[in-house]
Amino acid sequence: MSTAAGNRKGVPVALVSGLLLGMTPIFGKQAIQAGLPPMAVVAARTAGAALLLLLVIVLFRRRFLYIYPVGLVGCLIAGGINGAGSLLFYAGLARIDAGLAQLLYSLYPIFVAFLLFLDGHQHSRLTVLRLLLSLPAVLLLLDPRGARVDMLGAGLMVGAGFLYALHIPINQRVLYEAPAPTVTLYTLIAMTAVVVPAHLLLSPPIPAFPPGAALPLLGLTGVTFLSRLALFLGVKTIGGMQTALLGMAELLVAVGLAHLWLGESLSTNQWLGALLLALALLLVGRDRIRPPRRGRGWLYWLRPPVLHGLTQGTAEPARPTAD
Repeated sequence: MSTAAGNRKGVPVALVSGLLLGMTPIFGKQAIQAGLPPMAVVAARTAGAALLLLLVIVLFRRRFLYIYPVGLVGCLIAGGINGAGSLLFYAGLARIDAGLAQLLYSLYPIFVAFLLFLDGHQHSRLTVLRLLLSLPAVLLLLDPRGARVDMLGAGLMVGAGFLYALHIPINQRVLYEAPAPTVTLYTLIAMTAVVVPAHLLLSPPIPAFPPGAALPLLGLTGVTFLSRLALFLGVKTIGGMQTALLGMAELLVAVGLAHLWLGESLSTNQWLGALLLALALLLVGRDRIRPPRRGRGWLYWLRPPVLHGLTQGTAEPARPTAD
């Protein structure tokens, strides 16, 4: 796939992923307010999304079940990390407003940029500028003159964002050789293996399933299923950095829906922080999107076995052009 064609395909898909992810805290907050413990929410939505994707692949695309062994290990590691991040996300969501939670979580592109840099990627100047715009946004979002912020909840959301960022470069390495649905499936399965036991061990018993939680939970499961597919397709075509920056569209959705559906509000300074992040998103039209690199870095060990037999200095095989 040419770089231009990949950009035309990857940018809209990554944007869709961000828009869908923006609905996550809204549905999650509604399910928690209806009476479900946070860990029960994350366990149900993750397991539901994994099962749904597995059924689709088994029924329609069984070839997507294959993945090379080291790639499977990478997906399991990434899924375990992201599963732990999901637990932090919903624990934080139970303590702070959904809009503010998503805004803090949206700082993850900063972590993605650093982790990809360690893996040998070079970012354009405009990409760096877009990252820098998010730094004053943090200070504005936590402005003590605005609404009082639960600092433990805020810390949990930032930690969740870091773990989410950490799983993106790992999956990006695997996506060089594996289709996006395959990576999504095994990552979701690994996430389920983390969050379901955590729920069973740590969540308080639920006397009866609260009826008001059913629709938000179904919506959350559907959003998780679709957004994960779009996320990894975006990472495969335009790379983790640009996908992460475009994913900040989720904050616009989260803030808007939190205001309309949950009646939440932000201070003037917090809205200014949101606008700074939105500006970083809009600058994608002028950014020079570079294709993902395969160079050596801290994740080089995730290369497929065929690369092990190459002599030093030999070019790596060409990237597959289709899933």
